Amino acid sequence: MRTWFYRGRPALFEQAIASYQKHYGEHVSLHSRPFDGVVEGLDAFKAMGVHIACITNKAAQFTHPLLKDTGLIDYFELILSGDSLPKRKPDPLPLLHACEVFKVKPAELLLIGDSLNDTQAARAAGCPVFCVPYGYNRGRPVAELDLDAVVPTLAEAAKMVAKA
Repeated sequence: MRTWFYRGRPALFEQAIASYQKHYGEHVSLHSRPFDGVVEGLDAFKAMGVHIACITNKAAQFTHPLLKDTGLIDYFELILSGDSLPKRKPDPLPLLHACEVFKVKPAELLLIGDSLNDTQAARAAGCPVFCVPYGYNRGRPVAELDLDAVVPTLAEAAKMVAKA
């Protein structure tokens, strides 16, 4: 956070954060729907018998309701939010933690993400990484990032993994 934003007025800053959390929490899934190919991709990965995790920087108080309300929560054996561990992406800790939980080597864990944070975390952990061209990429084309493949949808990613 920038110090100039709340310098001299920490109470106002805390009030704004509390208001944001309240209103965002009440509406986190109001207009949220899975992107095209997400459910099909998750179904395909599940059919392959692979472990599936959700690793996000979103706070757990928002992650779980969003996944539940969109019907996605039951796909994930592990859900790591931005506040689940002491460090979050782009630090590799969440990915390394997932490797421990699933008893796999980092080279065996594929991160499918949408941003620089995802690619940095994957590379730091030693994991391969695919990115979809939509999501939280802050306007930067994912093809410019250090990744193994750009996949148009999660369903297409599953097809690529199935062929490998």
